[in-house]
Amino acid sequence: MGGGLRLIIALLSLFVAAAYAADDVKGAAASAVPKAEKRPLEETLHGVKIVDNYRWLEDGQSPETQKWVEEEMAYTRGMLDPLPGRDAIHKRLTELLGIGSISQPQIGGKYYFYTRREGMQNQPIVYVREGVEGKDRVLLDVNQLAADGTIALDWYQPSENGKYLVYGTSPSGSEISTLHIIETKTGNALPDTIDRTRAASIAWTLDNSGFYYTRYPKKGDVPEGQEMYNRHVFYHELGTDPETDPPIFGEGRDPEDWPSVSLDNDGRFLLITVQQGWTKTELFLMDLKKRTPPTRVTTGKNFIYSGSVYNGRLYIVTNEDAPRYRVFVAEAGDYERDNWKEIIPQTDAVLQGAAVWGGKLFTQYEQNASSQLKIFDLDGTKLHDLMLPALGTVFGSDGKWNRDEIFYGFLSFTVPPTVYRYDLKSGTTSLWAKVDAPSIDPAAYEVNQEWFHSKDGTRVPMFIVNKKGLKKDGHNPTLLTAYGGFNVSLTPSFSRTAYLWMEHGGVYAVANLRGGAEFGEDWHRAGMLDKKQNVFDDMIAAAEHLIAEKYTDTDHLAIQGGSNGGLLMGAMITQRPDLFRAVVCQVPLLDMLRYQNFQIAKLWIPEYGSSDNPEQFKWLYAYSPYHHVKPGTGYPAILFMTADTDTRVDPMHAKKMAAEMQAEAKNGASKTRPILLRIESKAGHGAGKPVTKQIEEFTDMYSFLFWQLGVKE
Repeated sequence: MGGGLRLIIALLSLFVAAAYAADDVKGAAASAVPKAEKRPLEETLHGVKIVDNYRWLEDGQSPETQKWVEEEMAYTRGMLDPLPGRDAIHKRLTELLGIGSISQPQIGGKYYFYTRREGMQNQPIVYVREGVEGKDRVLLDVNQLAADGTIALDWYQPSENGKYLVYGTSPSGSEISTLHIIETKTGNALPDTIDRTRAASIAWTLDNSGFYYTRYPKKGDVPEGQEMYNRHVFYHELGTDPETDPPIFGEGRDPEDWPSVSLDNDGRFLLITVQQGWTKTELFLMDLKKRTPPTRVTTGKNFIYSGSVYNGRLYIVTNEDAPRYRVFVAEAGDYERDNWKEIIPQTDAVLQGAAVWGGKLFTQYEQNASSQLKIFDLDGTKLHDLMLPALGTVFGSDGKWNRDEIFYGFLSFTVPPTVYRYDLKSGTTSLWAKVDAPSIDPAAYEVNQEWFHSKDGTRVPMFIVNKKGLKKDGHNPTLLTAYGGFNVSLTPSFSRTAYLWMEHGGVYAVANLRGGAEFGEDWHRAGMLDKKQNVFDDMIAAAEHLIAEKYTDTDHLAIQGGSNGGLLMGAMITQRPDLFRAVVCQVPLLDMLRYQNFQIAKLWIPEYGSSDNPEQFKWLYAYSPYHHVKPGTGYPAILFMTADTDTRVDPMHAKKMAAEMQAEAKNGASKTRPILLRIESKAGHGAGKPVTKQIEEFTDMYSFLFWQLGVKE
């Protein structure tokens, strides 16, 4: 049962000049703010004149851009390095990020494969266990591939009987995976390697002789700039040249289609799921026995479909005319929509996914942004609920059609990652593995879920976590985060670094804005395309709720968000600069008129729209943060954080916005409420970032926040 990752946008308002207190940097010896040369480039889009002063910064390889970046880095280091308490922050973050991680096991025959990271290991290690009670053995340790930990394990999947493990690695957070295969018993590598397998989907044949997989084109095989698109399905037979792998699916289709593959329990039907943006998927079925070409199962409507084939029947999870999802069953090979039978109707909770394991339907739901697990018979009869330890998140699950066991991972704000094993025969749940966090006392903290009303009256929830006994005096340092897009839920998570904040009396808040998946597809669509302003209004209302309820005030409120959440930060900066003392804006989208021209951003047009379209241009231009920086306006202190090998969101967004704000904002050159840019080297969008780099990054972030909100170390 999957999950997903993605991104969002912004507009403007005024600031109260009197809010600028004379904060002392206490000896921070920073040089002057670097000056980026203004080179006005004027163009007219759909009748509107647009001036871009920093288009030249889009070229990250040019010597002049690199020189400016070096100056920015020196300026940022000069501001952050001398901050008081920094060494103590670094020390505590090292302890907190030393708290490990674990994944639920994937089953392959008699083997159980899972990842675990402990202490200062930069990357998780793949372990294999033979039998449930067997001894763990290291199978794959990518930490040995790079001394600085910058080669990441992107994904992995065992063959059906566990004889082999296929996995992908990539350097410097680029996520451009290379596929490798090792033999489980010996740990020996097979000669087969396949490039261009970013986020590969794998479906092993039942005899382990090969697998169906997804791959991207080589440079030169497609028009320039299309190498990050055109994801197609191929078949690879072990021991053969991957360049001769026969194509299975994708030729002639939209380059932005995103296919994934799975095989049924008999090895007869290959199910191809094609994602088209974040509101539509299509299902194709290929009968391998009859050698029929992939045939579309779904109707072409603008809905989301996922499925699995078991014993010749296709089980379909969809939001077709049901925004909180339901389950149908159909005979595999019968492509008539009228013959689908609903077996699990829509409920008040949002159905996240369903899989046939052990002859039962294992389902995951979400209600009020917390997970639920339920088991049904194959005819849709509910058998029972699985009790979870607390309000929290199921972060992964796995099973097999012919096994009487299911594994699932659970965590919450106060529960570290824990993996459970459920026995379908006995109906009992047992602890399989857990992460220890000896330096944290979860009992010292409390979690509340509060609701507030957005601008249009919509009720929106927010989790608030803090030390027990917190006095709501209106002055507590508060960090608010949110995402609001791409059908992604922000459910309770075990944030190691948030404990540093809360240990110092801070309030940690997570708002569940529209645009996410928390309440189904209606909630998602209420925060995308021309409805994106709802997301920003929700965030503003969340901040105002924290102030109204006396958690904090504008001098002690900071916000943080990345990726799509970075766009949200840009919108808050330009729409309500008076509401926040400090903003941490990570790997953000900020120039919404040009975002679609960089990296893989064309995939996000269904979520945001494109300025190439006259109607969509109107709403994008209305909130694009880069285009709403007002000269002479006072803004919060801002830390823009990006990375030089980000292949999702181009670092040009943060560069251009920092240059624009440093030149135009009232506090652009301020030493007390600065606008800073931090660019991480040998790192990408965030996936696979070494722990050592995470410690340095969070040390900068929390040193900045402690300074700005007056938190004493």
